[in-house]
Amino acid sequence: MKRTGSLVALLGITAFSTIGAAGSDASSRPRGVGPEFAKYYKDPSTFTCISNPYIKVPFSAVNDDYCDCPDGSDEPGTSACAPVSHFSPSDIRDDGINRTPALPGFYCVNKGHKPSYISFQRVNDGVCDYEVCCDGSDEWTKVGGVKCENKCKEIGKAWRKNEEQRQKSLTAAVKKRKELVATAGRLRKEIEDRIGDLEVEIKASELKVENLKAELESVRARDRGKVVKGKKQGKVNVLAGLAKERVEELREALVEVRRQRDENSARLSELETTLSKFKEEYNPNFNDEGVKRAVRAWEDYAARGETTSGSDAARNRDLDAISKPDSENSGINWEQWENEEDAETEISLVYKVAAYFPDSLISYIEDKVLQARTFLMSNGILADNDVESASGESKAVTEARNAVSAEESSLNKIRSQLKDHKSDLDKDYGRDSVFRSMKGSCISRDSGEYTYELCWLEKTKQKSKKGGSHTSMGTFSGFTTVTVDEQNSSGGIVPREKIALEYTNGQSCWNGPSRSTKVVLECGENDEILKVTEDEKCVYSMYVTTPAACEVASNGNNDRDGRKDEL
Repeated sequence: MKRTGSLVALLGITAFSTIGAAGSDASSRPRGVGPEFAKYYKDPSTFTCISNPYIKVPFSAVNDDYCDCPDGSDEPGTSACAPVSHFSPSDIRDDGINRTPALPGFYCVNKGHKPSYISFQRVNDGVCDYEVCCDGSDEWTKVGGVKCENKCKEIGKAWRKNEEQRQKSLTAAVKKRKELVATAGRLRKEIEDRIGDLEVEIKASELKVENLKAELESVRARDRGKVVKGKKQGKVNVLAGLAKERVEELREALVEVRRQRDENSARLSELETTLSKFKEEYNPNFNDEGVKRAVRAWEDYAARGETTSGSDAARNRDLDAISKPDSENSGINWEQWENEEDAETEISLVYKVAAYFPDSLISYIEDKVLQARTFLMSNGILADNDVESASGESKAVTEARNAVSAEESSLNKIRSQLKDHKSDLDKDYGRDSVFRSMKGSCISRDSGEYTYELCWLEKTKQKSKKGGSHTSMGTFSGFTTVTVDEQNSSGGIVPREKIALEYTNGQSCWNGPSRSTKVVLECGENDEILKVTEDEKCVYSMYVTTPAACEVASNGNNDRDGRKDEL
C-alpha cells in the first residue's frame, strides 16, 4: 500500500508514541488494545490482521493512523479504521475479505477506576469522554489543544461509593424477592389445604343432599295419604286409632281422680265427725280463746254445708259409665272407625266421635282432637290445607323441598370455589410464583396531568388530575419478554431481555384501538413506576422497578456481558 508524504512523516511520530506507550504499559500492549487481545500484538516485527490472518503488515504499521487491515485491527489506538465499525457482522464481499470489526473499540485503562471501551469515532475528537475514559487517554493527540486530565481517582471513588450503595440495594432487593417467594409459597399451600377441605365438604354435602332428597320423597308419600299407622290407610282410620288411645288415657286418668276424690271424701267425713263431737263436748266456761275461735269456725262451716243432691248422683252414674273399659261400654265401636271403608277424607268426620261422649267431655275431646290434627299436619301425615303453596303442596313438602334446594345451592357454591382454587394453582405467576404474593397490590406515579396506576396482575389505569373517572389502560393478560438496548460496562450498546407484563383490552380510544399497556420490569429494591410512554396511539409502555424482577441477580448469574444485572 502507498501512503502520502504526510502519513510517512507521521509514521515516525506514531511509532515513537506507540513504543513509548508500550514501554510504559506493564503488558507492553499498543495503545488502545485490551488485555483480551494482547496475544495478537506480541510479535514485535510483524502484525497479522486478526480476522484476515493471510494479511500481514510490519508492526510499525500498528497505530500509524492508516487502516491497513480490513477488520481495523491494526489501528486499536486511532480513529483511522472507524468506518469499519459501520459494517454489519459477517460483512464479506465478493473478494472474500472479512470487514467485520475485530475490536470492540479503544481500550481505556482507567487506572483507579474500571477499564472500558470507547468507540473509535470518539478517539481524538476533541471531547473529553470522562464517563467512559476517565483517564483522558482517548484524546492523546490533544486535538485543538484539548487536554483531558486523568480524573479516574475522584470518579472511581464516587463510582465505588455508588456501587456500594447499589450492591446494598441489590442485596435488599434479593432479600425482598426471597420473602415474596416465601409468601407466595405459603399462599399456595393455603390454597392446596383449602382444596382438600373443600373436597371433604363436597362429599359431606353430597351425602346430605341424598338424605334430604330421600326425606323429601318420604314426606311427599305421607302427604299423598301413605300413612304408616292404622289398620287402614285412610286418614279417618288413623285419627280414630289416635282418638282411641287418647280416650283410654283419659279414662285411666278419670279413674285415678275418682279414687283420690273418694279417699279425700272419707277423710273429710272423719274430720267433720271429730269437729262436731269436739263442739258438743267442749266446756264453754273454759276461758281459752283458741278453742273458742275453733268452735266458731266450725259453726260457720257447718252452717254452709250442703247435702248430696240428685244431680251429684247422676254425675256419678255418668262417670261410672265412662270409667268402664270399651268391652263394657257400647257407646263407641272403635273397630268400625279403625276399619272405615268410606272414601271421605275431610278431617271434620272425626268430630262425629264426640257424639258418643257425655256432654261434660265433648269440649275436652274436641280440643284434644284439634291437637292431634295439628300434630299430624306438622309431621306430614295430613296436608295443611290452610298453608298449601300455589302448587298445592303441603307445608311439610315445601319445607323439605326448600331444604334440598338450599343444600344443593350450598353444594354448587363449594364446587365453584373448588374449581376456582384449582384454576388458580394452574395460573402463571412468574418464576417461583413470586407475583402470587403481589397480586392486587397497586402502585402509582404522577406524570404531567395524569396519575398512572399499576395493580399487579389486575389492571392499569390513567387518572386525570382534573377529576372525573379513571380510564382503563388494560387488564392483565399474561407474561412476556421484551428486548431493550442498554449500555454495557464497556460503554457499548447491547440488547437485553427483560420480563414484561401484558395488559390488554382497556378502554377504547376515540377513533382508535382499545388501550393496552406493556409493563417492562427492572430489578429494584422497591416497587416504583419510573416512567410511562405512549409508543403509539393508546399503546403504552410502563417502566417499573420491583424486587420480583431480580431473578438473575438473586441466582448469582453473571452471564449478562460479563457482569451482574444492575438496578
